Amino acid sequence: MREAFEIAGHSIAPGERALVDLPMPKLSSRTNLNMPVHVLHGRRDGPTLFICAALHGDELNGVEIIRRVLKTRSLGRLRGTLIAVPVVNAYGLIHESRYLPDRRDLNRSFPGSDQGSLAARLANLFLEEVVSRCSHGIDLHTGAIHRPNLPQIRADLDDDETLQLARAFGVPVLLNASLRDGSLRGAAGDLGIPTLLYEAGEALRFDEVSIRAGVVGVLNVMRKLEMLPPSKRKTDKWREPVVSRRSAWVRAPESGMLSTVLPLGAQVAKDETLGYIADPYSGQREAIVSNADGIIIGRLELPLVHEGDAVYHIARFETDAGDVALQVGHFHADHADDQDAVEN
Repeated sequence: MREAFEIAGHSIAPGERALVDLPMPKLSSRTNLNMPVHVLHGRRDGPTLFICAALHGDELNGVEIIRRVLKTRSLGRLRGTLIAVPVVNAYGLIHESRYLPDRRDLNRSFPGSDQGSLAARLANLFLEEVVSRCSHGIDLHTGAIHRPNLPQIRADLDDDETLQLARAFGVPVLLNASLRDGSLRGAAGDLGIPTLLYEAGEALRFDEVSIRAGVVGVLNVMRKLEMLPPSKRKTDKWREPVVSRRSAWVRAPESGMLSTVLPLGAQVAKDETLGYIADPYSGQREAIVSNADGIIIGRLELPLVHEGDAVYHIARFETDAGDVALQVGHFHADHADDQDAVEN
């Protein structure tokens, strides 16, 4: 038998699951606040994986992804330990905000300190109580408000183990992203914990395709780690993802009213028209053109723009971008019909 899993003074026996509340700093009203942590401790040895969401309090797709993952029947045959934290930044969730009450970005505050700012204390709590106990991690995110992201994995793809997990997740686009100081992924990397960052959808919105793909992706990674038995789903259609090592935003050349032409996932050529910005008074408009060949992985949805605003995010590929666009189309079709990822 395995030993019990210890966290925050709680002991979870092998084969058991528990919901543990990590005490957080109180609200200014003196209301108590906790970080709920789901712990599923398998009967047999295996990796310890954390999955977390709402590190930015307005990014909600991951909360629903974790809810659905936790209801998956195959978890009854779990090897190793799964630690799931659906809401890391409860302060931001309450206020529908990316940030903490001290106006700091939690994902720029790691590794934190138990004697520092509110952001530093929360980062330290999560890192010490959850992340440091794990062997692998998945951090679930969305784009910002009015800026949806194409489902994608961002990770240090120069690390072979991380690359293999990223490929297993099952999205068409992998973006090689170096570890950023202050980020959860960077702090986990310093501890030797391979961590994937899943980006999909938009803040303050549920996107069903992004959620379904996230559920399948988390379970795919768990199968890759041999935490779960292989899938028997006949609908699985494996497609090799494509790695992008360069991406850049196209910015608004003028202020005005934005009309977009191309959707997320579309293939674009350098100097191709992506949309237009119109002067709301004169009616004259100026084209927004692509700065490279590639695929659109992020796009502004809000019509009101100022000069210099980020409008289109273009990922570049060494392979034919047309092949990537075709994979994106198959990906959306698969998950649009994926009823197994939706609770009946």
